[in-house]
Amino acid sequence: MLLQGFSVFMLIFCRIASFFVVAPIFASRSVPGTFKIGLSAMIALLVYLVSGITQTVPTDLSYILLIVREIMIGLLMGYTAFLMFTVIQMAGAFIDIQIGYSIASVIDPMTGASSPIISNLKYMIATLLFLSINGHHYLLQAIMRSYSWIPLDNQFFNKIYNGNISEFLSRTFSESFVLAFQMSAPLVVALFLTDVALGFLARTAPQFNVFVIGVPLKIIVGLLLMVFLMPSLIYAFEYLFQVLFKSLENLMGAIGQRPG
Repeated sequence: MLLQGFSVFMLIFCRIASFFVVAPIFASRSVPGTFKIGLSAMIALLVYLVSGITQTVPTDLSYILLIVREIMIGLLMGYTAFLMFTVIQMAGAFIDIQIGYSIASVIDPMTGASSPIISNLKYMIATLLFLSINGHHYLLQAIMRSYSWIPLDNQFFNKIYNGNISEFLSRTFSESFVLAFQMSAPLVVALFLTDVALGFLARTAPQFNVFVIGVPLKIIVGLLLMVFLMPSLIYAFEYLFQVLFKSLENLMGAIGQRPG
């Protein structure tokens, strides 16, 4: 009985711990690893006490496949949530390419990777907004509710074979790319029109050095538009977070089924 209970607990722990490895906010390098492990163990214990006591799992070598399955489910859920956050970085990268800030990159403290300036700024604003609306609580709720949608005896490998997971990932990735382009479109279009105006200036007044004029002009136009459009970012991020939680729900529906 003790071995059976410990086996069920470890399966629950594997899914939750792998979710925290890639989930936004929790996967940040500034969050200590011991905190992630302790939080995963605490949530796993709560889930086990609520719905895992009556569960039974095999204790032979097939248990390794169950561990792999739970880790893949946790990573997939965390990746889906993180993919929506990369929309902000992609939108910032589009703007940086147009404004010229892509030359100078900074280290993103959340991921430890090199990130353009506007991407980093938008990412920090989105993170603060996400925490202010208790988005991290919704992530915790999602991973806990996943055991109602995707129990330990789920058919995850069959879903992969049927193409449900690949279809969901391709649809979510394309949706994230479209959202990134929509978020960056106002600034990208305005800076493109600035390039067109500089091109006309170079043709009509060749004595002007457009390379000297163009760089500071595009930076000024980009920063003024950023200040003007900053209030609208709140509504864009709120919509993005709604898409994030809806994507997690769609993922759980693609792997399992809605509880009755």
